[in-house]
Amino acid sequence: SISVPEPRMIVLKPFDRSQMQPIEKAIMEAQLGLNPSNDGEIIRLPMPPLTEERRKDLVKVARKSGEDCKVAIRKARHDAKDMIDSLQKEGDVGEDDADRARKELEEVVKGGTQMVDTIVTKKETDILEV
Repeated sequence: SISVPEPRMIVLKPFDRSQMQPIEKAIMEAQLGLNPSNDGEIIRLPMPPLTEERRKDLVKVARKSGEDCKVAIRKARHDAKDMIDSLQKEGDVGEDDADRARKELEEVVKGGTQMVDTIVTKKETDILEV
């Protein structure tokens, strides 16, 4: 379970205590600037105050997450194009249908990347707002 007992504290209480170390390790590896403290039953995450420097770091994290999303979208586009090409090569799909599918795919990808850009821009504004 996750709770927020204080404004600058998040408390995690895993249902399975054997997962304490992996959870703590994942938090550390995420490089979010959080220092979890584990007492064997719960993990406490004290939240540092949002200084100008910390806000800029969080903006970098948001941008990286946005870029990771765009990479995933491009990979999905590549896989879909390969599938369309394969179906066309096998004769299951005609040239017109394949071209239409490619065009629709590009529209979906363009919409997805624009959505990611919009979300990241809004999140940057939210983070930098004092």
